Amino acid sequence: MGSLPAEMTTTSEPSESPKLGGKFKVLPSTDQIKELQTIIRDKTTSRSDFKFVADRLIRMVIEEGLNQLPYTSCDVTTPTGCSYSGLRYAKGNCGVSIVRSGEAMEKALQDCCRSMRIGKILVDSDSETHSAHVVFAKFPYDIADRKVLLLYPIMSSGNKVCKAIQVLKDHDVPEDHIIFINLFCTPTAAEKIVSEYPNLTVLTTELHPVTPNHFGQRYFGTDHVD
Repeated sequence: MGSLPAEMTTTSEPSESPKLGGKFKVLPSTDQIKELQTIIRDKTTSRSDFKFVADRLIRMVIEEGLNQLPYTSCDVTTPTGCSYSGLRYAKGNCGVSIVRSGEAMEKALQDCCRSMRIGKILVDSDSETHSAHVVFAKFPYDIADRKVLLLYPIMSSGNKVCKAIQVLKDHDVPEDHIIFINLFCTPTAAEKIVSEYPNLTVLTTELHPVTPNHFGQRYFGTDHVD
């Protein structure tokens, strides 16, 4: 069977935005992903449906985020005595969630990597100026030697995320060891984070001028709406 013409080939690989560079990756916009994004944005969605759908979308982007980590080759023996050449995660990875919305992504990461340690950063932002400052940061003691999956679902201005990245760098984490895992991002925030941290890897499901900023309240049930 011949190969498909170039214009007909499909891929499940995250797409790269030429304007944002090769390290900014967007998950392919499949019908399934678009449906999940629609349910999350719909104001009539109940909280139980919102959380269920959000967890599904989070799991998808976390799974792709794990593909950005380093692997090492290994050989194993199967139950039938055959040898199989495969891959294992290289040791030295951890997650860091930006409190509070980023904590919604912790379970998916730990479901995939049960032994992975998770640190936290709390960054507060001024409601008028949108300037960000760090309230606290708690990391594994050897975080400078680890690859870091930074978790935060919504990036509107980019200020809070950029501040968190700077905290990681202040703890001697190399910029190219940080992989930012995100659900929704505005073009403005994308340009900001790429310009300030060009060696950072970013993975998101959507670039759109309007982000669902109600995400944290709906996910954690603090908006008193069902």
